Amino acid sequence: MKSNLRLYLLLASLGVFLQSCDFLFGSREDETVDEVFEQGRIDPNLIPENVGYVPIFPYWEGFDQPRDVYVGYDEMVYVIDNRGVNILDRKGELHRTINIPNAGKVVQSRQMHTYVTGRADVEVGGQMFNLAAVYRILGASTSGTPEIIDTLIHPFADASRNNTSFRPNDDPQVEFTGVTTLADNTLYVSRKGPRNDLTAISRPDNTILIFNNAGENTGHTSGLNPVTSNLRSVLDVGGIASFAAPPQSLGGFSTSGDFLLVQQSPQAEYKVLWIKRVIDPETGIRFEENANLVQFDFTRADRFLYEPNRFKKPSDVYVATDAQGYIFVVDAQKDSLYQFTRSGAEGVNPPPNSPDTKNIIVSFGGSGNGPFQFNEPSGVCYHRRVVYVADKGNNRIARFKLSTDLE
Repeated sequence: MKSNLRLYLLLASLGVFLQSCDFLFGSREDETVDEVFEQGRIDPNLIPENVGYVPIFPYWEGFDQPRDVYVGYDEMVYVIDNRGVNILDRKGELHRTINIPNAGKVVQSRQMHTYVTGRADVEVGGQMFNLAAVYRILGASTSGTPEIIDTLIHPFADASRNNTSFRPNDDPQVEFTGVTTLADNTLYVSRKGPRNDLTAISRPDNTILIFNNAGENTGHTSGLNPVTSNLRSVLDVGGIASFAAPPQSLGGFSTSGDFLLVQQSPQAEYKVLWIKRVIDPETGIRFEENANLVQFDFTRADRFLYEPNRFKKPSDVYVATDAQGYIFVVDAQKDSLYQFTRSGAEGVNPPPNSPDTKNIIVSFGGSGNGPFQFNEPSGVCYHRRVVYVADKGNNRIARFKLSTDLE
C-alpha cells in the first residue's frame, strides 16, 4: 500500500507540473508543432553518405547578432541578441522580447527561473558605474507579465567583497561571462576581470561564483588557477555548462556538480576544461581537473577534446543529457561546431555493420553563410537530438540533426 501511495503521489505531482505548462505560449501537445520541431525541412542533397549532421530548414533569421541560444525546461527557445532575450516557440515564432542591458548568456533552472547575464547602471559614492549583473526572471515564457525578481551585481553579490571597498578603476571592467544551474537549482556564474592577486583577502576576479536558489553567494571554485594555464585554470572564461539540462526527467537526472568551461585567453593551452566537484567529508568541497581526458585512446578515435591548442577562441560549450551524452563546442575564430563523447573522443560511434572501427568525425564549419558554415558562432545548445547554434555574424539560429537520427 505504501509503495502504491508513493507512486500515486509521484504521478499526481507530475500532473500538476504538466498542467502548469498550459500557461506557456502555445502547447507542447500540438502535433504540427512537434512535427516541425522534430523534422523541419531536410534537404536530401545535404544528407551525407555515412554519418554527419544535417541542417534543418528554415534557419531562424531576423536576429541582431545572436550570441546565445538555450532551450529551457519550459521547452521554449531563448535567444540572446542586441535586443535582449527573445523567446520563441518550437516553430521558431517570436512571442516576446525582454530587454536586458548588454545581455550575454542565458540559462533556466528547474524552478523555471530564467537567468541572463548583462550589465546594470549602479550609483556608488555619488557616481554612476556600469557593472556586471545577472538578472533572474520569473514567468519569462508565461502569458502573464515577466518579472525580474533578483539582480546579482558585481562586486556586491560576492560575499568576499563585503569588507573591501569598491574599486572604481577595476570593478567596471569585470564581466559575468556565463551561467549554468545544477539539479538542485544551484547557480554557477563565470566571472573574469583584472584583479587576480592570490594573496588578497577577496577572491580573484577570474573565478566561478556559486549561489544557492535564494540568490545567496555560498562560495566559489577555490583551487582553480586564475593566472596560470593548466588543467584546472579559469583564464578569460567565455562560457560554462553543467551536466543538468532539460528536458525534465523523472529518473536519471544528473546530480553532478561538475561543469565544463571554455577559456579564450591565448595563454590557455587547453581551452575547454572539464572541472570536477569533489565532496570530501573532512575537507569539504574542492574543484579539480578531470585527468582521464588526457589519456587518449587512439584505437577508438583520432581526435580529442584535450589536444593542446585544439581551439582558437571557443565561445560556448554544452553537454547533452540524453543517452548519447555528447559535448558540443563552438569556436568563434575557427567558425566551427565540434562534437565529442564524454570520454573526450571527437566524433560519434560508427553505426552497426559499419566498416569503421574508430569514431566518425562529424564536426564541421568554415567561414561563410552556407548551410554548413558559420560567421562567429557564439552559442550552442542541444535539445531532443537537435543542435542549435547562435550564428552571430549571420544573424541566425542554425539547427542540425545527426543523419542517423532521421526517421
